Amino acid sequence: MSLVVYNTLSRKKEEFKPIIDGHVGMYVCGPTVYGYPHLGHAKSYVCFDTIYRYLIHLGYKVKYVQNITDVGHLVGDQEEGEDKIERIAKLEEIDPVEIAYKFENIYFDAMNKLNVLKPSISSRATGHIIEIIDMVKTLIDKGYAYVTKEGNVYYRVNKFNNYGLLSNRTLDNTVSGERIDVASDKENPEDFALWKKAESGHLMKWPSPWGLGYPGWHIECSVMSRKYLGDTFDIHGGGMDNIFPHHECEIAQSEAATGKPFVKYFIHNNLVTVNGQKMGKSLGNFITLNDLFKEFNPSVIRFYILLNHYRKPTDFNKEQLEETSKIYDKLAETVKAIRNEIRDYNTEIVKDLEIEILKNKFLEAMDDDFNTGLAITYLYEAQKIANKELADNKEKNKLSNIDKFIKELAEGVLGLRFEENTSNHEKELLEIIQGIRNKYREEKNYAESDKIRDAVKAIGITLNDRR
Repeated sequence: MSLVVYNTLSRKKEEFKPIIDGHVGMYVCGPTVYGYPHLGHAKSYVCFDTIYRYLIHLGYKVKYVQNITDVGHLVGDQEEGEDKIERIAKLEEIDPVEIAYKFENIYFDAMNKLNVLKPSISSRATGHIIEIIDMVKTLIDKGYAYVTKEGNVYYRVNKFNNYGLLSNRTLDNTVSGERIDVASDKENPEDFALWKKAESGHLMKWPSPWGLGYPGWHIECSVMSRKYLGDTFDIHGGGMDNIFPHHECEIAQSEAATGKPFVKYFIHNNLVTVNGQKMGKSLGNFITLNDLFKEFNPSVIRFYILLNHYRKPTDFNKEQLEETSKIYDKLAETVKAIRNEIRDYNTEIVKDLEIEILKNKFLEAMDDDFNTGLAITYLYEAQKIANKELADNKEKNKLSNIDKFIKELAEGVLGLRFEENTSNHEKELLEIIQGIRNKYREEKNYAESDKIRDAVKAIGITLNDRR
């Protein structure tokens, strides 16, 4: 079976065939760095990280680009009002660049804890102002954009015939108040901002042919995806809430500017909800990752997200998360027991038919639009086989095959971290034991220090005395 993906553009599953054989260009809309990352961010970036990992597993050379929105995203995702980052900067009375840098670092730290790989390129909107101005000029020259007497530049939506194709909307049912406020200087309510005039007191602004101003939200992704991936690329990803207006506007801008198709496959993850309502900072119902990490291993949160297909919503439920933690801990115990049993097994591994069948089923699930939930059921089956083997035969070749299955697919593709499943109390206990042993060594009581070293080695922990 070859990889098939659900393409939002066609609203059906399609066989995945990249533009250039063996190479994949992938762009995923990144965070707006003005607040602490929450579970909704985790869902999106864990899902696309798993897609990224699986494409690499299939042998593709993947160029993964993710933007950082550090200017131009207005409060409420609307055309009028305050920039989200500027609003926080004014409240805290510090430079907006400092706000963006602070929360960008917090975002990447949270992603690292979730074992989300860094993209090939992480690009910031503020680093691409020249290119943004150039694309806006092109759109004006082609008649797709216009400058108002107030110094704003808007995209002329009714000139682009395919506007609404992605979101399945027409201009007749695109309500101007739906995420897009109506500005008084627009030709039509549906037109959206490419460049905004900076009013008095606006902190983030740049010189342009239309006066001091700053870019609209949508234009940054058109510019950066084109710069790093070309006029047309393979995959554009993001949350379902990005479909309209953000991705719809990106298509209009990019295809009008280049005259070429923008993206071959649009992939969108569903949202995290709390009691059925979308989780978001603007709604005030979000759960920060920092708070979750105080109670749960980040790998448990990643596992919790992957239990659902990326196109299904994840409704936050603390009781379910606690139950998932218990399931994950049992998986980690099995992995630890397998690795203790085969630690000294140096014989060449012979493929085991039973485990190869499980591996193939796992890959078939991932080939069917990255169905992680189904793939994990085959990890459970491997766990059952391993536990039976550990209790009875302890046949090391079979256990080695299971360990290889876990390393390649559960850890390599799903990004789970079984080795780091030690709880905080266990880590504290190890530090106490190590402190006692170091004291024996300082006193040159090597007999007692060796006893401690040998005892912890017997349960799978090696203490090194090297620097």
